[in-house]
Amino acid sequence: MPDPVYILGGAQTDFARNWAREGLGIDAMMAEVLLEGLQSAQLEPRDLKALHVGNFVAELFCGQGQLGGLIAEIHPDLSGIPTQRHEAACASGSMAVLSAAAEIEAGRYDLIAVLGVEYMRNVPGQRATEYLGTAAWAGREWTDARYLWPAAFADLTDAYSEKYGTVSYDHLGEIARINYANGRRNPYAQTRTWEFNDRSFAEDDDANPVIEGRVRRNDCGQVTDGAAVVFLASAARAAEYAKARGLQLSDLARIDGWGHRTAPMTLAAKLEESRNDRFVLPHVNRAIRESFARAGIDSPFQLDAIETHDCFAMTEYAAIDSFEITAPGESWKAVEEGVIAPDGRLPINPSGGLIGLGHPVGATGVRMMLDGFKQVTGKAGDCQVEGARRVGLLNIGGSTTTIASFVVGQGA
Repeated sequence: MPDPVYILGGAQTDFARNWAREGLGIDAMMAEVLLEGLQSAQLEPRDLKALHVGNFVAELFCGQGQLGGLIAEIHPDLSGIPTQRHEAACASGSMAVLSAAAEIEAGRYDLIAVLGVEYMRNVPGQRATEYLGTAAWAGREWTDARYLWPAAFADLTDAYSEKYGTVSYDHLGEIARINYANGRRNPYAQTRTWEFNDRSFAEDDDANPVIEGRVRRNDCGQVTDGAAVVFLASAARAAEYAKARGLQLSDLARIDGWGHRTAPMTLAAKLEESRNDRFVLPHVNRAIRESFARAGIDSPFQLDAIETHDCFAMTEYAAIDSFEITAPGESWKAVEEGVIAPDGRLPINPSGGLIGLGHPVGATGVRMMLDGFKQVTGKAGDCQVEGARRVGLLNIGGSTTTIASFVVGQGA
């Protein structure tokens, strides 16, 4: 087995910011988060040996490709640094993490920055919907939907209802309510000042109108500008880093396990494959199980918290049984019993998740890794889960096409 990969720290931007309104471009976003991350982790640009970028659609939103070259513009000591860019829709950031970790495990480099970024609030909403729709099979899926991704996850709701019995909106609304409430405690959250009432999470066509199918407005993750960065290090480099700062390895975090799966592109093909399986999304469960096996655990309740993909409330609902917090089709039990609440047995999305914190697509997987680091090192502030030592992460791209799962633990 290779030595573990450590996380030395990182940073994220304020997800409430609209960078286009500030007259700033994606280059400014990348520069700000990288320099703030270096300062927070007490690193210098010259310390970095390589950098991986996670991004989905900068070409469409910004007319900008070749993002790695922008890194070399940030600081003179970054000129010449090896860079790579990774794309897997909403899982782009996690692909960057996986690739950077593999380079460290292979011994190529001992300290790598992983930077996820998406710039999305500079175009009208309908155009943003069209750009984001390119994560589906263009021209083949949901061609009659005005809002493609709400339609996709409305279909997932229907698939769950067909297999297990009708999914109650009470449970979906409660998932959304928890994530918005968690977001209010997060100083980086896009929705931290938003106001809601009890009708906001009910089947109320005025306070919570239908977007597509059974998906309503407050079920939806946000269109967000944002970036996040984490610094990954080899065991030897992490030990050197800790010693120089009077720390122990246990003061850091490390990636204890990972899982990675890719399913057929269309949701219809995924559902056909799972028709005779006890899970609606068995490939999601397999990726999670792979991360558990590599981390040496066999139960979700050996985790202290989970940061999961909740591009819609239904996505988190599906994640609950995929993690085996409940039996397949019984995710509602974890909602009703308070298991996933901030003070529950296994809090989900203490950061606020994609619904409460925000969803800058290419940054989300990196942001999850950063929040895992914060939780296990006790640096999550008002979002802290008391005594957290191990956190699970689940990041998906498309209609659960690309799946990445991680277990983040305390360094040892």
